[in-house]
Formats: sequence, structure tokens, C-alpha cells
Amino acid sequence: MARSTDHLRALAIASQATGFVLIIALETWLGDAARPWQGVTLAVMLVTAIWIALVRLYRRNRQRKAAVERAYASEHEDD
Repeated sequence: MARSTDHLRALAIASQATGFVLIIALETWLGDAARPWQGVTLAVMLVTAIWIALVRLYRRNRQRKAAVERAYASEHEDD
């Protein structure tokens, strides 16, 4: 059985990796002047991670609700 790709997890990993690479690159290019930009990058990384977590939670809850509704409907088919 093939496992489906979790696109949100892949997006989370890619965004965090990109953010860390950018933080290191900013330090290399700008030296001490990079500090504010590194803070902005970190803030964007955190917002992105929180957004992805909320979307995953919403999707999981929607799937659970649909499963409960299907189970309820199958139990009450003959009524």
C-alpha cells in the first residue's frame, strides 16, 4: 500500500530549512548588520510553522468529523 505524501509536512520542513539557510547567509553577507533581518526571518518562520500546524489541525478535525458522520449514517441506515 503506497503512503501518500503529506504536502504540509514537506512545506514545513522546506520553510524551516530555507529560513535557517537564510539566517546563516545573512550573517555571512551582512555581519552584525544582519541581526534585525535575522529576527524578521525567524518571525516569518514561526508564523509559517504556526499557520501550517493550524491547517493540519483543521484538516485532521474535519476528517474525524466526516468519519464520525459516516459511522453514524451507517448505523442508522435502516431507520
